[in-house]
Amino acid sequence: MESRTTDRLPRPVSVIGQGCWQLGADWGEVAEDTAAQILAAAADAGVTFFDTADVYGDGRSERIVGRFVHERGRENFLVATKMGRRADPHVPETFTPDNLRRWNDRSRELLGDDTLDLVQLHCPPTPVFSTDAVFETLDEMVDEGRMRAYGVSVETCDEALTAIARPHVASVQIILNVLRRKPLEQVLGAAAEAGVAIIARVPLASGLLTGRFTADTQFAADDHRNYNRHGEAFDQGETFSGVPYDVGLAAARRFAEIGAGSDEAGSDEAGSGDAGSNDTGERDTGERGTSTPAQRALRWIIDQPGVTTVIPGASSPEQARANAAAAALAPTSSEELRAYEELYDELIREHVHDRW
Repeated sequence: MESRTTDRLPRPVSVIGQGCWQLGADWGEVAEDTAAQILAAAADAGVTFFDTADVYGDGRSERIVGRFVHERGRENFLVATKMGRRADPHVPETFTPDNLRRWNDRSRELLGDDTLDLVQLHCPPTPVFSTDAVFETLDEMVDEGRMRAYGVSVETCDEALTAIARPHVASVQIILNVLRRKPLEQVLGAAAEAGVAIIARVPLASGLLTGRFTADTQFAADDHRNYNRHGEAFDQGETFSGVPYDVGLAAARRFAEIGAGSDEAGSDEAGSGDAGSNDTGERDTGERGTSTPAQRALRWIIDQPGVTTVIPGASSPEQARANAAAAALAPTSSEELRAYEELYDELIREHVHDRW
């Protein structure tokens, strides 16, 4: 597994990370033993970066991740958590020094670490990004040994650019996928120039880009793909990347067709040599002819200059292994890159580009 780092991260991280939202809540039930198996499958495949948050299952995800990394060998992983969504109400005035330290204390306890690797503000209200006192407190918390570095998770490109301009922000987590291309315009370049890590989230557009969904797909009542399609609970962009579901289905079909055409060409070029298989039945190799739509979507992201790591979620060990295998794919071809850009311009741009 390739590793990448930036000037401000405390250590290198695997280019494919593991998103741990699903281990907490909002994606349907994932049993604790299954959650542990997912983390083990990811780690065995070379994943060294786990991303969680204090609100994922009200601490359940942090507790599971913390227990796993300490059992497996704490020095082998960079664990990123987030804080700020516990604020009620979720307004700028709640981001006080006392609250920031209190949230941090809770995460330190649940993760079992005196000093956290990376703590991110969890999509705070936009004015927080321009509030010097918040970032001065974060600097003090680093000096106090509470965390090695801090970053931000953002909803918009403007928020990302404001954060990147701050001298001690180590990372920006932002939605980036084939259906959310706006960060390519300014954010990735600005981050690279500043030495700020880019953590790409929602890489599969909440599963749309796997190609497994249809108009008849039903999601559980406690799955945000059921209850947040229009932003009823949190930012709409977090669910299906803000793309209307019917439009997203059409885009996903086209995305799969583009990749399938590339797979056929890649298979012709690579010949019919044998390759090892992983437990998903997908052949674990760099040949394009063996990839799934989800793997191609992940490969597209890590091919973008300035991306440090991408954090797909998983609800099974097989998914975690398949996600990690995307790092072994050949880079996205120039033909695919053009086709995906045309897909965005023709189907998606009008729905998302000016919103985030």
